Amino acid sequence: MSRIPDFDWGKSGSLFRAHPWHGVNPGLDAPEIVTAYIEMLPTDTVKYELDKQTGLLKIDRPQRFSSMPPMLYGFIPQTYSGPKSAEYCNKKTNRTDIIGDEDPVDICILTERPITSSNILVPGVVIGGFRMIDNNEADDKIIAYLKGDMVYSEWEDITDIPEKLIERLRHYFLTYKDIPGKERHLAEITHIYNKEEAYEVIRRGRKDYENKFKS
Repeated sequence: MSRIPDFDWGKSGSLFRAHPWHGVNPGLDAPEIVTAYIEMLPTDTVKYELDKQTGLLKIDRPQRFSSMPPMLYGFIPQTYSGPKSAEYCNKKTNRTDIIGDEDPVDICILTERPITSSNILVPGVVIGGFRMIDNNEADDKIIAYLKGDMVYSEWEDITDIPEKLIERLRHYFLTYKDIPGKERHLAEITHIYNKEEAYEVIRRGRKDYENKFKS
């Protein structure tokens, strides 16, 4: 019987998949251009999200058919909505009761290309965001487009997005947590902000991540 070779721990990194939240760099050009981990596609009728413990994609809940995401949807790795994120949201809304939702910073990426697989990394050019508050928790939604996209790359800021598309995005974020047969989930979008504010949301999310996981 042939002997099984000794395991080479020096090469073991190639055998293991990086955790999408903790093991992926958000990008050398962040916050202007970020690497996003995509959990959902426009064709998904159930809500997928990352299982934070294992790093695997899981089904979270069924979606209402009217709430299919109109874009690629996921999060920015190595970000976290904590005290600094909440502080910024309180400042911008003149409130004092908002806390971070303790999740990575969400992002949606617009593209004219029919991407058919989730559980992928996508480079996104940040152009703005939605200031969403969910049960007194900061739950910002960063808006970006696929780097190099032939159509959306002409947009320089969220003000370039047609109002009809803004309304589709707003409708999705205000309804995607609804579950058929249960009381409607309450959330609000207080502001639609430009890319400079989006950069600050990402910076604070990265700082919150460092304070939470690297201190």
